[in-house]
Amino acid sequence: MAPASDVALTVKDLKTFIYTNNRCNKAVNGVSFSIRRGRTLCVVGESGCGKSVTAASIMQLLPTLSRIEAGEITYHSDRGDIRIDLLPRNGRKMRAIRGQDIAMIFQDPMTALNPVYTIGFQIMEMLRYHTRLGWRARYRKAVELLRSMGIPLPEQRVDEYPHMYSGGMRQRAMIAMAMSCNPKLLIADEPTTALDVTIQAQIFDLMETLKREHGTAVMLITHDMGVVAELADEVAVMYMGSIVEAGTVDEVLRTPRHPYTRALLESIPILGRGKAQEIHAIPGQTPNPYKRPPGCQFADRCRYRIARCETMPEETQLSGTHRVMCWRHADEEVHLDAAE
Repeated sequence: MAPASDVALTVKDLKTFIYTNNRCNKAVNGVSFSIRRGRTLCVVGESGCGKSVTAASIMQLLPTLSRIEAGEITYHSDRGDIRIDLLPRNGRKMRAIRGQDIAMIFQDPMTALNPVYTIGFQIMEMLRYHTRLGWRARYRKAVELLRSMGIPLPEQRVDEYPHMYSGGMRQRAMIAMAMSCNPKLLIADEPTTALDVTIQAQIFDLMETLKREHGTAVMLITHDMGVVAELADEVAVMYMGSIVEAGTVDEVLRTPRHPYTRALLESIPILGRGKAQEIHAIPGQTPNPYKRPPGCQFADRCRYRIARCETMPEETQLSGTHRVMCWRHADEEVHLDAAE
């Protein structure tokens, strides 16, 4: 963990369970990490690994039939530490934090934006709740935010509805709304899904600029290892509700110690190696979340599986920043095989 003075948010042993039809899905099962100011933590993993549920837990936007069973979520604000996990979901204090101190860019802007209100109205609503600006000042601020996001003709676009925006422009409008109050922490849940690569690059550039100019801490949720390599300062690899490996971007991408991390890296093409390079799909499927295996959740898909994997591996601290959950993290045979 980073020093407290440098940390915007600390999550410690978080457990968030979802209940349906008398069954329990341990969607987030003992997750710990910290997010530092002016830095980007990328949370990466396959669909269903618990990335979005972790973000929803931080924002207290969980579904009705789910709850935080254990752990701590501490927001280190200028006013002192605030235990988010202890706040009522829709209480006054949580509503004050949500949007002003901690903002979120949702995965699908078309469903996150209200189709019956103009983009300007929705940005101004955020400003009305969290600032003391008058109507004219809020309107000018909304126009300036759209302009800063690179949206053309912002004076005209501010009065248009979400369906009149393209996918990339809707996402820019979402970022404008999220950044309207200069939050200390920005959570971006796969913000460029279904967008073309040019728009993706522009949106990531915007996020980097906002982080650099405002010192905002960023939690970026993605399944794209290329995005991780480009943007991350720290990386947390999630699988079936647990962080199986975490560290700096160099530690995780250059010296991965968990077979799942290596499998993710082997499943993407590398620029410059040509069409002859081998790309390996990860074999098998993720376990049934309601009937989980007793030990390592990745064991059934792992080519390095041993009998000891029938029990859950302990978390091992490899360095001050690098940690892993794997019984064979120090096995030279495994690492030599991976290098080949």
